[in-house]
Amino acid sequence: MEEDIDTRKINSSFLRDHSYATEADIISTVEFNHTGELLATGDKGGRVVIFQREQESKNQPHRRGEYNVYSTFQSHEPEFDYLKSLEIEEKINKIRWLPQQNAAYFLLSTNDKTVKLWKVSERDKRPEGYNLKDEDGRFRDPSMITMLRVPVLRPMDLMVEATPRRVFANAHTYHINSISVNSDYETYMSADDLRINLWNFEITNQSFNIVDIKPANMEELTEVITAAEFHPHHCNTFVYSSSKGTIRLCDMRASALCDRHSKFFEEPEDPSNRSFFSEIISSISDVKFSHSGRYIMTRDYLTVKVWDLNMENRPIETYQVHDYLRSKLCSLYENDCIFDKFECVWNGSDSVIMTGSYNNFFRMFDRNTKRDVTLEASRENSKPRAILKPRKVCVGGKRKKDEISVDSLDFSKKILHTAWHPSENIIAVAATNNLYIFQDKVN
Repeated sequence: MEEDIDTRKINSSFLRDHSYATEADIISTVEFNHTGELLATGDKGGRVVIFQREQESKNQPHRRGEYNVYSTFQSHEPEFDYLKSLEIEEKINKIRWLPQQNAAYFLLSTNDKTVKLWKVSERDKRPEGYNLKDEDGRFRDPSMITMLRVPVLRPMDLMVEATPRRVFANAHTYHINSISVNSDYETYMSADDLRINLWNFEITNQSFNIVDIKPANMEELTEVITAAEFHPHHCNTFVYSSSKGTIRLCDMRASALCDRHSKFFEEPEDPSNRSFFSEIISSISDVKFSHSGRYIMTRDYLTVKVWDLNMENRPIETYQVHDYLRSKLCSLYENDCIFDKFECVWNGSDSVIMTGSYNNFFRMFDRNTKRDVTLEASRENSKPRAILKPRKVCVGGKRKKDEISVDSLDFSKKILHTAWHPSENIIAVAATNNLYIFQDKVN
């Protein structure tokens, strides 16, 4: 994970462990805030758990970096759409932090239909000495009040409160797959299969539709929107990816409805590689701007690609995530794994990228040295300060001692969601219902 990804220097701390995990405990999104002090996870049960990084103490300098539970709250509840007779899951699809402006933290969370803005704040003092109420909160008889009291603030145990400040609902017919906060911090967008809406943080009852790819006749539908993100510095620019493996860059200055893209990124398909599964595996499951704003990274089923914004006809880098699965596409189609949506992330300096795979493996690619490594997030190496060993998958032939055969990979253990600390070598990896945090070894 350093410039040459020296995996011997990664240690891990293991956070969330349920031996009796239910479907609701499966983590569905992971996101660091802008400073990396907080880490939020959302799960299929509609809960958000926020972890806070411990402050360094003088007598235990190496303790810096442990993340402990800071706040847990129920963000979304299961709902029922009576008009369509559909259940709306409470599962949290995405969490996005807003930059911190004052003592409180703000984050957006979304399920399939509704985006909520949450305020997370601390309280360690409580007011006492009301004039019209007694200490239990009951109103006093006004005829008994003979003198004016000055209320005082008394210290109390620290309480972390999460309160919903805004609820942005009823704007999506299809399932929301992405939310992205704009660099102006006044607006954000939410994307579903066919439309992208632009919201103002202050206005909950109306949004502005900026992309609509819904055809007049739904039988003519050939692709859907799979992910969308704002440019990190230019508030007028955003990208969205499609199930056809294309990326469109749009400029909101050009027209109010961005149906006409300003740039169109697509790699021509090699006819010799064409197969029944070509279209499925070329669908893009995640798109991310680099921190610099110069590149975009996309993840499809087998690869991660890096595109330069100035070159539309092909990616400048392509990384094979698990090429050994090419021969297994038939069985992956039968067990529905071929439709899994893997995410990808940049490190703070845009020099290393990370994405997940099966068998609780996750992959890292160093863009400078072109070295890559496969690591495993599992209970065996989850003891604090355990050192991660690189893993190798063998395809046919004789298996070496440390290798794992492609036939014995566990496809029920998949790492779809990962996050990278904005400035340090600390990563968070969600493996089903467990959250792992790995970091560079402290000297």
